[in-house]
Amino acid sequence: MDIDALKYPIGTYTEPISITADEIEKSIGAIASFPLSLQTAVKGWSGQQLDTPYRPGGWTIRQLVHHCADSHMNAFIRHKLALTEEEPVIKPYAEALWAELPDAKTMDVASSLQVLDGLHKRWVYLLSSLTDMQLERMFFHPGLQKKMNIKSSVCMYAWHCSHHLAHTMQLKEAKSW
Repeated sequence: MDIDALKYPIGTYTEPISITADEIEKSIGAIASFPLSLQTAVKGWSGQQLDTPYRPGGWTIRQLVHHCADSHMNAFIRHKLALTEEEPVIKPYAEALWAELPDAKTMDVASSLQVLDGLHKRWVYLLSSLTDMQLERMFFHPGLQKKMNIKSSVCMYAWHCSHHLAHTMQLKEAKSW
């Protein structure tokens, strides 16, 4: 399998040209189902399995699970900032460096799976309650050098969930786990 297929098993993210109410509903559904899907995917994995990279040069599954908790906490906070401030400038973070910290490299994944479960319940509740006008609220991402509205961010994070779940499932299948 080529490295791009291992790196982007569902393809790179492409923002929809037009984000419909159906697209938002589908994206919120993907965010809602992610914690249980990820937990089910790694259930019963040994430490050695969790410490297996999903691709050559990639993160281990342990790092990937912790990354998802880190990333989605940031996303939730970005959405809340956009809802309560006028076009806030969000704080990017060095995700690759966060993945090298001791908690991401060696800690059991159970705590991050719990974080994802509770966080996604709150996030989905919030997103499901937003009006069309609130979904249009913007924040500025200095790392990407662009303004984003909440609805485009929701689509991107739905992709993010599917992207990392696919990494896990691809490894699971390749190793026959």
